[in-house]
Amino acid sequence: MMERKIVYFSEPGRQNTDEVFRIARLRAEELGIKSILVASTTGDTAVKAIKVFKGARVVAVSHFTGMRGPNTQEFTEENRQRVVSRGGVVLTTTHAFSGLSRAMRKKFNMYLFEEVVANTLRIFGQGMKVVCEITLMAADAGLVRTDEDVISIGGSSRGADTAVVLRPVNSEDFFDLKVKEILCKPGF
Repeated sequence: MMERKIVYFSEPGRQNTDEVFRIARLRAEELGIKSILVASTTGDTAVKAIKVFKGARVVAVSHFTGMRGPNTQEFTEENRQRVVSRGGVVLTTTHAFSGLSRAMRKKFNMYLFEEVVANTLRIFGQGMKVVCEITLMAADAGLVRTDEDVISIGGSSRGADTAVVLRPVNSEDFFDLKVKEILCKPGF
């Protein structure tokens, strides 16, 4: 048996970002984890992560182009350059829990498997859905290994409020994904 501390925030949101990063950095150091995944819409959270997680490989996962409108990319080019110039990676690709399922919902008002999974994970908070999803996306892109633990950081809208330790898997192996430790999340 082992005991681990989980920090529960009183509210979800970006005001928790600095504390999430502090908690995640300490645990990464304790476990020797070298890969940090961070969800980032505009790139502001990714730029902050690059500064906090010096010495680690930071993979920032953005919204796909077109999520907010045709040909629209929310991750700014300025932030993309900041992340890349400091050794980080920015992944922009279709979300693992949407894609064609979202197209079916929008066109035919029907929910398919991926969106059911996403909504089930949201029972634990939006950030928990995000950390699982970006890990699948990064593994599918070959940006994280499936035989090494990572810390995955996500949130509810902007900023970060959730961090976990997990072992990445590819999307086709989703049911082998195991969240090893919840470091912090909103308590609602």
